[in-house]
Amino acid sequence: QVQLVESGGGLVQTGGSLRLSCAASGRDLSTWALAWFRQAPGKEREFVGAVNWRGDSTHYADSVKGRFTISRDNAKNTVYLQMSGLKPEDTAVYYCATRRAYTNPSRLPYDYWGQGTQVTVSS
Repeated sequence: QVQLVESGGGLVQTGGSLRLSCAASGRDLSTWALAWFRQAPGKEREFVGAVNWRGDSTHYADSVKGRFTISRDNAKNTVYLQMSGLKPEDTAVYYCATRRAYTNPSRLPYDYWGQGTQVTVSS
């Protein structure tokens, strides 16, 4: 059974930065794709970005391009989301997810999900 645990969320001012981490256990995910999604209050969960298993290909939602960066450390079974230039509209619970296929990374389904970490951006 795969477990994903996100951390690093918190309260930050507009324009600030945060780095989220997602640590996996239960399986070696070094050959699996890893993704971040987010869900704001009253809204559907939306894709943020994804990285392939090698870490040399990434894909981002237009809303975060140029501000967010995904990376992974397969030795640590961990994926990161570096967020900068944060805006109030980035406020959401951020989830990491994983599956084998990297094709069409913004599309569901994903096999495993974390419990999420709250990011709040104040204006």
